[in-house]
Amino acid sequence: MAQPLAREVVEEIAKQYGVCIRPIALRRLDTYTGKVETIDVPCGATLESKCPPCAKRTRQLRMAQCREGWHLDHEPVNTPDEADTYQRYLVELRADAQAWRNQAEKAGEDTTDLDKAIGDLDDEINRAGMRGTVLGRTTGKRSRSTRRRQDAPDLPKRTMTNTTLGKTFTSSNGKTFRPSMFITLTLPSYGRVRKNGAPVDPNTYDYARAARDALHFSKLVDRFVQNLRRVAGFDVQYFASVEPQKRLAPHLHMAVRGHLPRAEIKQIAAATYHQVWWPSVDRVVFEGDHLPVWDDGAGYLDPATGEVLPTWDEALDELDQDDEAEPLHVLTFGPQLDVQGVLAGTTDADTCIRYLSKYLTKSIGDAIDPDDSAQREHAERLGNALRYEPCSPTCPNWLRYGVQPKGAKPGMIPGRCRGKAHKPEHLGYAGRRVLVSRKWSNKTLTEHKQDRRTWVLEALGLPDEPVDPHRYVWRPVKPGDPGLDPIGVRLLRSVHERQRWRNHMNQLQAQAEGQELSATPEAA
Repeated sequence: MAQPLAREVVEEIAKQYGVCIRPIALRRLDTYTGKVETIDVPCGATLESKCPPCAKRTRQLRMAQCREGWHLDHEPVNTPDEADTYQRYLVELRADAQAWRNQAEKAGEDTTDLDKAIGDLDDEINRAGMRGTVLGRTTGKRSRSTRRRQDAPDLPKRTMTNTTLGKTFTSSNGKTFRPSMFITLTLPSYGRVRKNGAPVDPNTYDYARAARDALHFSKLVDRFVQNLRRVAGFDVQYFASVEPQKRLAPHLHMAVRGHLPRAEIKQIAAATYHQVWWPSVDRVVFEGDHLPVWDDGAGYLDPATGEVLPTWDEALDELDQDDEAEPLHVLTFGPQLDVQGVLAGTTDADTCIRYLSKYLTKSIGDAIDPDDSAQREHAERLGNALRYEPCSPTCPNWLRYGVQPKGAKPGMIPGRCRGKAHKPEHLGYAGRRVLVSRKWSNKTLTEHKQDRRTWVLEALGLPDEPVDPHRYVWRPVKPGDPGLDPIGVRLLRSVHERQRWRNHMNQLQAQAEGQELSATPEAA
């Protein structure tokens, strides 16, 4: 029993060589030659607990993305390419399809087939290399008064300039430099905590506020960026990551291009808030076995009276008409704030980049120590506070408070929301872990991957020829497919291929250094 399992050794070797341990099998048809082959592609997992090689690869891409955009000394160019002939043809076809659909609807005909065809055409438009949708926003955006709260300090506002770069400074020796910033933002206190993050007194710890702050933290970050740009007077660009503290509250690390005085950053953080204008959840209307029932024609009904529950839009309309209404929740940052000035090419810059990406391969729930009973109990109490808290307009928990969720459908039960925020590993935070502004590095993550691919192909002496996007047809292979090799065989094949690549790279490096290297694996 002390002997290692061969299958586990294969997986460990695969991790050592950077091979995905959960490959996705795809069957590829070459429309030019008719050849069909099965190819393993990486799963692309971002969490180390699922696939360490893929998570490490993603972390390295994020580090490259952060490094490339943090200290730019020139404006990034974001001019879209001109549409090619095929893209124009698709849009013209989409215009015809929309006209046919409108004519059929006007004539009272069934538009089901046309709607499906239009959906397939929209997908093809995106696959052809166009972003967004041809219709854009199809519904109006509800808004409330933007008048600032009386308890929020005023902020200075500078005239906006069309630049994404910060100011340059000249030292006494005549050297010009352009500093940037590394900012850490935290949420306020909900009660005293111990060193392990567990509360000193769980009975007085404000779990309800902690849950709501976690649910809406991403909106508070958006408000901070808006205020930062107004005060800075230019289009501030940033690369940020969200991580959990020991007390399980999310906090933000942000690399910012450009520089502002620390006093102004602290003023911006103190003046930033976000108001959640949602219906009240102070009164529980339905719970236990007394729950709303679904009616196909009307939606959810009160089981006792048969009265139709107000829809989401009706509940918001009622809230808008009440001039004395208060927001459901108001978020603010805590007093703890750290601002560091960082120069390009310094060890501080490298340290901050590593720190930004340190926890990107871990789930937020990984902050809980399974051997610490106090931390586990703290996480359970936070989970209980999140259970019936609405996480979005579509959350089933709204039924508990007498409101139909947006897009209500049968089978919704309060306390059983499948949203990301209600999963234990996310601890209420449902936003993106990495936040990157549009003009950060002028490259998407896919383009950074392409840069790495180009470098590897050049090092191996292979051509990087463009491939016709319509040459290959890809289809997923089901796990039980008789033509699919066992996972162990596929991992061994990938490890062998990676060994061959590594040997070739070692030979090229040795040749560049004027050495001789054997092609055998032992010498490599």
